[in-house]
Amino acid sequence: MFRKVLVANRGEIAVRLIRALREKGIGSVAVFSDADRRALHVRMADEAAHLGPAPSSESYLRIDRVLEAAHRHNTDAIHPGYGFLSENAEFAAACEGDGITFIGPSADSIRKLGSKTAARILAKRAGAPVVPGTEEPATNLDHARAVARELGYPVLLKAAAGGGGKGMRRVDNEGDLESAVRDAASEAERAFRSSEVYLEKVIENPRHIEVQVLGDRHGNLVHLGERECSIQRRHQKVIEECPSPLVALHPEMRSAMGQAALNIARAAGYSNAGTAEFLVDGNRNFYFLEMNTRLQVEHPVTELVTGLDLVHLQIQIAAGEPLPFTQSDVRWRGSAIECRVYAEDPDNHFFPSPGTIRQLAEPAGPGIRLDSGVYRGWTVPIDYDPLLAKLAVWGDDRAFAIARMLRALEEYAVVGIRTNLGFFREVLRDDHFVRACLHTGFIDAFMQRRAPAAADPNLERIAATIAAKQVKNGASETAAPNPAIDHWLAHGRGRLLR
Repeated sequence: MFRKVLVANRGEIAVRLIRALREKGIGSVAVFSDADRRALHVRMADEAAHLGPAPSSESYLRIDRVLEAAHRHNTDAIHPGYGFLSENAEFAAACEGDGITFIGPSADSIRKLGSKTAARILAKRAGAPVVPGTEEPATNLDHARAVARELGYPVLLKAAAGGGGKGMRRVDNEGDLESAVRDAASEAERAFRSSEVYLEKVIENPRHIEVQVLGDRHGNLVHLGERECSIQRRHQKVIEECPSPLVALHPEMRSAMGQAALNIARAAGYSNAGTAEFLVDGNRNFYFLEMNTRLQVEHPVTELVTGLDLVHLQIQIAAGEPLPFTQSDVRWRGSAIECRVYAEDPDNHFFPSPGTIRQLAEPAGPGIRLDSGVYRGWTVPIDYDPLLAKLAVWGDDRAFAIARMLRALEEYAVVGIRTNLGFFREVLRDDHFVRACLHTGFIDAFMQRRAPAAADPNLERIAATIAAKQVKNGASETAAPNPAIDHWLAHGRGRLLR
């Protein structure tokens, strides 16, 4: 077993990994940028290493600096968490080349599955159904036009090298295709350092259901069931469930989707944790989307329902241990729901809300799990994804889980910044959600039917006054945040008044 592991991440997932390492008696090394010097994960780790300035391109994405920190602190393994370098085959190969264990799949498996187009080809060969589309880049406009005409509009442009909604554009007619290809390729280049995009046929209002797989280095592979991830905004998941309400009604889907996921993983020679993502249409047909070659953000709901600790298992597998169970040993009990708590304003297009957390009250009690990376007094930086925490609950059934989540949300309070906590309270009470009428366009439809929040008639005047004071004092970054003010608006006005 490992003696010391470097956690190449930040925020709540870094805290989650450090706790797991401590439970297994393994030393932990945190890494941090200038913006995260006082972050919770840095405070919790046994040791810490500074990577560089706040921009991730100069800190968390610098392979050379992460490896230098690992050697300086004499670590024998690196856990990448999710995001940043977690699906970077070059990083996994560099770890292997330096004699450091990468807690995740091999570089070869990441290469086979990391490109969405390559994964589509592999999935087809493994016999898995895929969304109709292309395996070739769509940067050649004439070719893209021909493919889109063949598929039929609307089509979806997607980044081949990554997900999370970056580099993704819906195109409803040919007139919009050229600008969409240009914009999607540019966004993909900025996010993933690859401008390759490809085309898929749009499946209207599908459900997004994924399957958790786990494999060891001895050829053993199992799936841990599915997660419903249909509640999304801008193609980013915000509420996840296990089991999927649809699959719970049609349990034969779990076997079929699970087998498809295992076939894909086996074809890639996969080991460690991974997730096969599928779209499901109105006739319960499922189509492979992509394979995430890392631990998922939403892994807690699977842990709550199966009773398995995925991070512990990841560590054990990376250390060469075989899976301690087989497929027939996996059991699913009850229902779990997770809400991703963001520093953002749902009433202002979900714009980020950086600032200092002045007060913090966190939920607790039976069936409540909170994976958080913040504390009272912490200043949420503008430089990274504004995820504060993941609130997950477990109940005997879905109705009980919803009731428990509502109780937890009522206990949860963050003062000093805007969050989406109130938005979640509304969604979980929504009749469509309660009846599990879920699809990837759920939030857009919900925002249209919900009662609009009352606008503050004094907002413009207050924002302008605060911005002017910040300029006068020359300390806009230290001014006390006012939760009634959009932080981006105040910051922008301040810059204009200089």
